[in-house]
Amino acid sequence: MKTKPVLEHADVKKILAAAVAHANKHEWAVTIAVVDDGGHLLGLERLDGAAPLSAHIAPAKAKTAAVSRRESKTQEDVINNGRYAFLSVPLLEGMLEGGVPVIINGEFIGAVGVSGVKSSEDAEIAKAGIDALSQP
Repeated sequence: MKTKPVLEHADVKKILAAAVAHANKHEWAVTIAVVDDGGHLLGLERLDGAAPLSAHIAPAKAKTAAVSRRESKTQEDVINNGRYAFLSVPLLEGMLEGGVPVIINGEFIGAVGVSGVKSSEDAEIAKAGIDALSQP
């Protein structure tokens, strides 16, 4: 039987804190979601001023990144390049940039999704949160 790392509560708090700090530094009103490798919500922060819809989009982006094992931008690019049938893929509701998988020692253990600013900035915030895991 294989053993792999999993996101613990302390990890989720660390990701959220770093992502919130990055968003606050830029004065970006966003929602940040952290999910496990099955796309199940582990933590969510909706910052002051973030649109109510962002609280639905951020977890969807995270879930898409978790279950596909790729950044959600990958799916967005497939659709934007004309493969509209991809819209029918089950379980992938957040096919917009801003969902980033969490990979530890080559293992996909979850994802972070962000919504509220430009998609590239959403992804930047998610990556800032994930980067906190490698810091002591």
